[in-house]
Amino acid sequence: MDNSSTNSEHPKSVEKLLPGFNCGICGYARCDEFAGALLKKWTQLEKCRFLYQEIFEDNRNALEEILKEEKIIPEEEKVVGLLDGYEADFILKPLPDESSCREVLYPFTRKELKEGDIIRYRPLGCPIIHFARILNEDNGLITVHLVGPCHRLGEDVEFDYLDIGVCMVGGFEGIIQGKLPAVGETIRFLPVHCMMQKVHSGVVVQLEGRRAIIEGIDLKVWAPPIKG
Repeated sequence: MDNSSTNSEHPKSVEKLLPGFNCGICGYARCDEFAGALLKKWTQLEKCRFLYQEIFEDNRNALEEILKEEKIIPEEEKVVGLLDGYEADFILKPLPDESSCREVLYPFTRKELKEGDIIRYRPLGCPIIHFARILNEDNGLITVHLVGPCHRLGEDVEFDYLDIGVCMVGGFEGIIQGKLPAVGETIRFLPVHCMMQKVHSGVVVQLEGRRAIIEGIDLKVWAPPIKG
């Protein structure tokens, strides 16, 4: 069957599921124009900010099903951690133009830490030594980007970092790839930069489009592993 004839059945149903505010934030003057652009793959569902509010969650889920039927967005694939075989709800990717997901750390050190410092630490519960650059410090909490270990192991590595020992990972911030959770939901996720490819768990505390903040981070996942 020709795709154009299939698509012609859907614009009205897609339009009815949109908020109908004709706000223009998505880049189109009216919701019917946005609906047509969706079906032609000229735009993405994420451009409509209102769809990611809780009140429109059912509409968004229905729209995703229509777009999957039309092969406009792909069917979701299972995300499984390599180390332990647990299934994740989604992958967490870095924010645009950033090198890794943002992490909020609780350092146990008494050393003075400031923006721009490179630190060497081990996350509590993780066997891998990490290197990171501090993005900001706020009342003892630090937000960082990972910068290693891969490329921090040169000859001068011992001279240009602060060793702060064990840190507790309190939160992650990044972009969700996969099905969107609800705010307050306990989820399992795989940070795209995780060197062990290990599934983490946490609670979604903030969601704006696909940008999420996840706190209460744990490396323990209370679910049976996927059988191969």
